[in-house]
Amino acid sequence: MDKVPMTAGGHAALEAELKQRQQVERPRIIQAISEARALGDLSENAEYHSAKEAQSLNEGRILELESLIGRAEIIDVSKLVGSSTIKFGARVTLVDDDTEEEKVYQIVGEPEANVHEGKVSVTSPIARALIGKGVGDSVEVNTPGGGKAYEITAVTYG
Repeated sequence: MDKVPMTAGGHAALEAELKQRQQVERPRIIQAISEARALGDLSENAEYHSAKEAQSLNEGRILELESLIGRAEIIDVSKLVGSSTIKFGARVTLVDDDTEEEKVYQIVGEPEANVHEGKVSVTSPIARALIGKGVGDSVEVNTPGGGKAYEITAVTYG
């Protein structure tokens, strides 16, 4: 089994989701199945089928979370403070060479990636282009929308 790199915050979020699904969602779904069974004929009981589907999805996600947590390799980003090159966990400020728009991304593990929160997976094209670079460097990123050029203006950890 491959280790899954992630930040301590990402690991805590996965553990919180697992706890929520096991201690809140699972009992709620079991109760919904029980109530639907009490309505009688299960073959045409939409509530029953809906609750069983929700149970299947919830149990599948629980198994996925347990696997991710079991394979997690937590990278302590605070130990990287002061590093001048971009590594896993870095928060990188970029300026688009074309639009002068500033963007901030943090390089995180795949399970915690969320581009809307500015968290990009370490395996994404932008993260791969940034790893090993430093402030003042320019990077070319091949995106689905075409090539983009950025200048790195800041690198922070923590």
